[in-house]
Formats: sequence, structure tokens, C-alpha cells
Amino acid sequence: MHGTPLVAWLLVGLGLAVTGSCLLRREAGAEAATSAGMAVMAVPLTVFDPGPWGAAVLAPVFALAGLHSLVTRAAHRLHHAVCSAAMVYMAVAMAAGHTGHAAHLGAGVPLLTGALLVYFAWYVLRTGMALVPGPAGPTAPSGPSAAVRLRYAPEVALACRVSMALGMLAMLLAL
Repeated sequence: MHGTPLVAWLLVGLGLAVTGSCLLRREAGAEAATSAGMAVMAVPLTVFDPGPWGAAVLAPVFALAGLHSLVTRAAHRLHHAVCSAAMVYMAVAMAAGHTGHAAHLGAGVPLLTGALLVYFAWYVLRTGMALVPGPAGPTAPSGPSAAVRLRYAPEVALACRVSMALGMLAMLLAL
């Protein structure tokens, strides 16, 4: 990350929290892989500097995750493909920034970075609206199976996707 250490550590925390939440929902493996990758990429360079080899390791992993999401039957597979493509792009751009060619100017292609920023901002707004409670207000689950119902609640999946999209926005801004 080329941003401040505070923002980087907040992104690491967000990525790890989303990874943990996604791992609880066994069907959310793609989200778990993406959020774990976000956490690794967000570690401040003063703590862990993968150098140019980081892209050689991370980019193929994210590319395979994107291809896997395209062949699944998940309703949000295109979003996962865009997330994976954005992660590949950021890994390559960060590695290019490490070589010194773009370190003083920032890394990445401004038009592509801008398009990804617009996409993730749109996604956060669109998906976040689904989390707004209706006129009756939110209903809290009760009883002994409340934890099980929360674990499989569709709102948890939406909240994970919104959190990851916000993390993508922050990482793209810091690119």
C-alpha cells in the first residue's frame, strides 16, 4: 500500500474480519479468498514488502479465482470476476510501482483506476441500499438458533460484499 499506515492497517483489519465472516459461510469461498488477498496486499510496505515478486505470486492466484467465479453458477459471479480482475490489476500496478518507474507518480493506469473506482462506488451504493431496513424496521432473531440464522442470513453476505467493495475503493485510492 502506498497510503498511510493507519489506512493500511484498517484495510488489513477489514480484510481479516470479512475473511473470517466468509469462512463461517462455507459457500462464500470466493469472498474469503478475495478478502484475504486484500488483507495481504494492504499490509504496510514498512512491515512487509513483497517487491516485484509479489505480483508474480498474487496475480495468478486472483486470476484463477476470477476464472473460477465465472464458471460457477453463483448469481454474483460477474462481480467476483471484476473483483478478481481489480486485484490482479492492483498487484501488477503495485509491483510496477516498486520498480521505481512509477513510484513517484503512483501506479496504475488512471483511466482503468477511475473506471474501477466508479464501479465499486456504484456497487457499494446499490448493494448497500439492500441493507437499509424497511418501514417496519429490522427484526432481530431470537431464540437458541439466533446465531445459526445470522450465519446464513442474506444480509450477512451483502454486508461482506459491501465491506469488500469499500476496501477495494480504499485500495484503489491509495494505488
